[in-house]
Amino acid sequence: MTLVYLIIFFIFGLYFGSFFTVVGLRLPKHENFVTNRSCCDTCHHELSLFDMVPILSYLFLGKKCRYCKEKIDGLSTAMEFFTGVLFALAYAVFGFSYELFIALGIVAMLIIISVSDMSYMIIPDEALIFFSGYFLILMALRFGIMEALFHVLYGLFLFGVMYGIMLLGNFLFHKESLGGGDIKMMFVFGNVLHPLLGLISIFLGSFLALPISFILIKKRKQTLIPFGPFLLIGFAFLYFTKIDASMVIQFMKGI
Repeated sequence: MTLVYLIIFFIFGLYFGSFFTVVGLRLPKHENFVTNRSCCDTCHHELSLFDMVPILSYLFLGKKCRYCKEKIDGLSTAMEFFTGVLFALAYAVFGFSYELFIALGIVAMLIIISVSDMSYMIIPDEALIFFSGYFLILMALRFGIMEALFHVLYGLFLFGVMYGIMLLGNFLFHKESLGGGDIKMMFVFGNVLHPLLGLISIFLGSFLALPISFILIKKRKQTLIPFGPFLLIGFAFLYFTKIDASMVIQFMKGI
């Protein structure tokens, strides 16, 4: 039965991944992502259901639009697969629980904001507001109102830390070092994580971003790097591995 559920979550993840990608592409442009039908980015022909089967349509159509034969961007397919894997992993780790819904929310946030940040260097405020409310409601239902309020304070603390890092970076490099979306996103992290884990997520995000940044700067002469996806990967890693603050403190004591 567990295998059946894993397959079901994977399939649901494929379809949700497609939707999350659409949200990430349209939200920064203030386009309707609920009722507007999907269309080809090149010829703008409205896509049929056959054209939008996750992964399979991309492969069967030879990675090209069925109408204009132009190459299809593989971003949506990659995000569909990634979401499917993470949905299945969320069920494998948390089973049916409140924590599962938090994990699925983290996956949704990871995909939507990563797509937006990679495509436009924008982290939409609407997404941050939605996920902040989503996580705080789940925290209140799972642990009570007081715990949810503590997580609001955790979020404010992490927001302040990230803002301080931005000010330091601006001073050292004499230019904007962090986007406002990255700073505001730390408030959402605090709605889920203990402040100590929130600080570790910043470290993990920076650790992951550093080598990628060097490669992009050297090969593509790209000086602006979307930091949000790396922060979100660190956030998701900490939650999915169930690392808590006491484990980190014990580890630090043992060093």
